[in-house]
Amino acid sequence: MTHTMIDQNYLETLNWKVLPHPAYSPDLAPSDYHLFSSMGHALAERHFDSYEDVRKWLNEWFASKDEEFFWRGIHKLPERWEKCIVSKGKYFE
Repeated sequence: MTHTMIDQNYLETLNWKVLPHPAYSPDLAPSDYHLFSSMGHALAERHFDSYEDVRKWLNEWFASKDEEFFWRGIHKLPERWEKCIVSKGKYFE
């Protein structure tokens, strides 16, 4: 019996429903679909002359994001999870 089967059996004894999901999906990782996507748009066509310029830009970019920005990334998860399940784990968007 694999470790995964043991974990799933244990969850079933707790009467927890085990939901299907891919092991990893960039569609479900807030860092990939929300944070890095937004950062990628902001970085489009930008060029830096030094590591310090990159560091300064990153510090300013993170400081410019309010709590709502991060809240939205986390709270999009249920909707994105549903899309991922419906698409049977295939990428979307």
